[in-house]
Amino acid sequence: MKAVGIKQLKARLSEYVRLAHQGETILVTDRDEIVAELRPARLQARPAAADVDEMLDELAEAGALTRAGLPKQGWTWRVNGLGLPEGTAAALLDELRDDATGR
Repeated sequence: MKAVGIKQLKARLSEYVRLAHQGETILVTDRDEIVAELRPARLQARPAAADVDEMLDELAEAGALTRAGLPKQGWTWRVNGLGLPEGTAAALLDELRDDATGR
């Protein structure tokens, strides 16, 4: 295992990446303190979709996340509390669309 300072690592990065690719682990130091490791990449197999779904279900049951659901059919935005008469937003959108198309 080799150790290298940040300054030298920056100057000879390609060489150290090549060493890591060949299986060497390089300790990166900053003022004689180890701050990082440069090592060969470990290829990990991607989990199957069923495994991911199972993991997400477990997290949802534990309360760590909330699974998204599909919106109800016919769902629309509803704006409450702005004090605007019903249909104002639709009328403004229609007006903007007319302006954009030059009608």
